[in-house]
Order: sequence, then C-alpha cells, then structure tokens
Amino acid sequence: MAGHGHGAPGFGGMEAAAWLLAALFVVYTIAAAASGEKYRKWPVRRYLFWYAGLASAAAALLGPIGELAHSNFKAHMARHLLLGMLAPLLLLYAKPAVLLLRTLSVPSARRLSRLLKSRWLQLASHPAAAALLNVGGLYALYLTGLFEAMHDSAWLYAFVHLHVFLAGYLFTMSIIYVDVAPHRYGFILRSAVLILALAGHKILAKLIYANPPAGVPGADGEAGDAIDVLRR
Repeated sequence: MAGHGHGAPGFGGMEAAAWLLAALFVVYTIAAAASGEKYRKWPVRRYLFWYAGLASAAAALLGPIGELAHSNFKAHMARHLLLGMLAPLLLLYAKPAVLLLRTLSVPSARRLSRLLKSRWLQLASHPAAAALLNVGGLYALYLTGLFEAMHDSAWLYAFVHLHVFLAGYLFTMSIIYVDVAPHRYGFILRSAVLILALAGHKILAKLIYANPPAGVPGADGEAGDAIDVLRR
C-alpha cells in the first residue's frame, strides 16, 4: 500500500480500541484477584499471558505499526499476524473462559455451560468450521475488492479487523485445548485441519505474490510470503 493513497477511516475506531483494551486489562485483573479469594490463587503466568496478548493487540492496532499499516502493505501484514495469530494464542493461554466460570454465580455459570454446549456453538468451534472462517476470511479479504473497500468505509474497516481477531481466536481455541471448549475433537482430526489450513495460507501467499490486492505495488506483494513463513 505504499503509494496506495488510502488512509485510516476517520471514525475514532483506534481510540475505541484503546479504551476496550484498557477495560479488558482492568476487568481481567479484578476478576482474577477476586477469583483467587474464593478458590485457589489465580496463577501469575495467566496474568502475564493476558497482558502480553493485550499488548500484542495494542501493537497491531495502535502505535507505529498501527499507523504504518494504513499505507504500507508489509506493516498491514504484520498487523494481521499480531492481531489474528499471536494475540489470540496468548489470550487463550490466560484461560478467560475458566476465569469467567469461576467469577459468575452458580446459576449464571450453569447457563453459560449450557450455551457452550449448544449445537450451533459446537458447530462453529469445530476445527474445520473455524479454519474455514479464519483462512476463508483472508481469501475474501485479499482476493476480492474487500481490501480496497475497507479503506473507504469506517465500519467495514472495523469489521474486518474484528473478524481477523475473532476468527483467529476461534481457530486457535479449536486446535489447542487449553481453555474451556464447547466440544473436544481428536488429535488426528485437529492435526489434519491444521495441515490443511497451513497449506491454504501457503497458497494464498503465492496468490498475493503473483497478484497483489488493488492499490498495492507489485513489489509489496512479496509481503504475502509473511503469511506462509510466519504462520507456520
């Protein structure tokens, strides 16, 4: 996007993201401390995973990378790696679902457990479905007019980045069972889906290299290799 000509849609979205990340920092800290008074003390490493995950998301959306991503395709790719891969992994290891269940009242925790076991949530959290949302979303972003359109629409811009994060979190949760999961699938199935997802990223990287999104200089299409190299 060097020379792309698009800037960040001006709707205060980054300010909203900053406030949201700050709220998640405070809420998790208070909930974990309160939980430690009722049950076994919440492990320090989970605090650190949560803070590191929020820092990764903040680095993707705010600061130098966040600013540069609006006009530089390589920075844009770095943003998506931080927001869609590293942040979800770190946050998942903080076990927010376990903490939520420990914090809620018994009736509320039971209602949440029933929700987690619902058929639709089990379907969405199936490794294959999660991989389709994650990898398929990237294909839609880079191989259609969506990449160009999101730089002209504040709400679309926000939706795309929210999808990148949520799809990345859902996919990570469906492959690595370190937190509460709606349903647990076998190791062979998860391994097969992971291999296919990596193959999908590899193919997408080559497609971006050969045919960069509209407005991205041909030389910057090489940044598509970041999908292949850094997501492995």
